[in-house]
Amino acid sequence: MDSTMQELMSQSLKMMEREEARAALGEKYEDYAFVVFPAAKAYEGFLKKLFLDLGLISHQQYNSDHFRIGRALSPSLPKRYRSGWVYSRLAQFCGGEELPSEMWEVWKKGRNRTFHFFPHRLGNISLAEAKLVVEEIALMMEKTLAGCKINSKY
Repeated sequence: MDSTMQELMSQSLKMMEREEARAALGEKYEDYAFVVFPAAKAYEGFLKKLFLDLGLISHQQYNSDHFRIGRALSPSLPKRYRSGWVYSRLAQFCGGEELPSEMWEVWKKGRNRTFHFFPHRLGNISLAEAKLVVEEIALMMEKTLAGCKINSKY
């Protein structure tokens, strides 16, 4: 990870420590999604950089405000939207669909559940759940590097 991604992960970890200390004093929030946000952002940056380094996206896509991880990594993206789709090529590079599917699931947990509002379900994230998601993001980055046999320049 570059220094920006490292700083984002560090922010999530620092917020987690602070919120655990506050919770021990009885000060609690209903939703701790804000603790996950920086880690989720770091993971998105990690994925974009990974896709670039593997030659799955161009420098133009990497720098674009229009490139979307959700579209690129979704295993069930309809064929008509697959321009710039990296999932199948990532599966070839990483020895099958298991790892890209896990990468997708972690991305959805870190993003969709934390960023979106659903009127039919609140989707609040407890402090314990936030901690698990942040840890899962960190572990998925490590697993991706090992599973896709990437050297540790990240």
